[in-house]
Amino acid sequence: MRIIFVLLFSFFFLCVSEAASPNIVFILADDMGYGDVSLLNENSKIKTPRLDSLGREGIVFTDAHAGCSVCGPSRYAVMTGRYPMRNHKKATNNNNGFGLPVIEANRLTVAQILKEKGYDTAIFGKWHLGMTWATKDAKALGEVLNETEWQRIDYSKPIADGPLSRGFDHYFGIPASLDMVPYLFIENEYVTEIPTAVKQNDPPRPGPAGEKFEPIDVLPVLTEKARDYIREHSHGGKRQGKPFFLYLPLNAPHTPLVPTTHWQRKTEIGNYGDFCLQVDDSIGRIIDAVDQSGLKENTLIIFTADNGCATYIKPKQFEEKGHFPSYIYRGYKGDIYDGGHRLPFFARWSGTIKAQSISNELIGLVDLAATCAEITGYKIPDNSAEDSISFLPLLLGKEPQNKRTELVHISPKNQLAIREGKWKLIVPANTGTKKMQKQNVFQRELYDMLADSSEKNNLAKQEPEIVAKMFAKLKTILDAGRSTPGIPQKNNSDVTLEP
Repeated sequence: MRIIFVLLFSFFFLCVSEAASPNIVFILADDMGYGDVSLLNENSKIKTPRLDSLGREGIVFTDAHAGCSVCGPSRYAVMTGRYPMRNHKKATNNNNGFGLPVIEANRLTVAQILKEKGYDTAIFGKWHLGMTWATKDAKALGEVLNETEWQRIDYSKPIADGPLSRGFDHYFGIPASLDMVPYLFIENEYVTEIPTAVKQNDPPRPGPAGEKFEPIDVLPVLTEKARDYIREHSHGGKRQGKPFFLYLPLNAPHTPLVPTTHWQRKTEIGNYGDFCLQVDDSIGRIIDAVDQSGLKENTLIIFTADNGCATYIKPKQFEEKGHFPSYIYRGYKGDIYDGGHRLPFFARWSGTIKAQSISNELIGLVDLAATCAEITGYKIPDNSAEDSISFLPLLLGKEPQNKRTELVHISPKNQLAIREGKWKLIVPANTGTKKMQKQNVFQRELYDMLADSSEKNNLAKQEPEIVAKMFAKLKTILDAGRSTPGIPQKNNSDVTLEP
């Protein structure tokens, strides 16, 4: 009898433990607009059947936002649960793969949270958060990117301060965007081939490249690497039984627009539409790997993007054909308007998230850290994830006790914004580069996002009391070093608001 009791107790414990530790797959498309997903845009010229199916099988968030409207700072928010305005880079991108580390050495990341809770952690894709490259003279690289600096790099030595030093057990991918040097793959802390060639992508940015490295191969390679990793956790796989966190920051549909032959000329809007179709297929292949590995019931899959569609792919030409990558929202990548940072955001956790759910609640990519912490029972210290609020209750169809009531947005164009309820206030601020600060002079803008989702009617002059109240709240959030309850923290930047 005692043996039976012990066996039953052990079985119960294992079931509870498994339910409490789902695998987490977080897929981040690069520069994909809200309106590029056909489930969200009834007039889309790009049909995304696999993403549409993912949304229908789980929950669709209609009011999800990036931490910033450009790549690097947005990824900082994902990884740290902290607004990028608090970081020394603010809303400024590393403009190449040789950029210095953006995430502070002592900063807790989502990967570290999950690793401490027993997860195997992996990233396959675009990092774009800086690394420390070894040099032949043992001196740090300069800030100016030129041929002299490239020649100082010792590619045979390990690369420090990358994903493996920020909580990941495995890394395979590219250091920055696919149109930024260097053009090569990195596996863990080493390049997969010493760059002996000089290549350039679109736009023309010549630089060191691996002889075998071709942009058109990147998305398929990342997809298969991720699929292999998932299979390793299936029954009989070498990592069977250990929960995993798979972060998959894709290189697409960011430029260069390089769909493979099979996907070319599939849409009427050209390579961008074709590349989006290939992204949809790649995500479907990832989902298939989860399902075919017997992991469907215990895997949370999240799909989203890092920011809106980019202006340099000339979206106006798509709009003339009836495809609006920002849907009804104003602006594009780099803008403080919602087209720059409102994102497609789907989550599936079969048997846990109710199918065909829709949430209109406000969430941000910055909330991933607190969500993963709540899923695993991790207690976040006061000096970490200062702006992150768990959306786990929303996934479960429950009313959150700690509901997000406001969210801060930042752009590289010297602007900050705060959403609170239906209101959105945009203010000039010291956020971007000195060049941006000189080029852009802005005024305060206030929008009613329920009545005016396209941000056409600035109500700042008509509603001075609301402007003053929201401005004060934004300043408090800035000054406190956090927007969640806890001990005030220090920022690593000097972001200030125009009076």
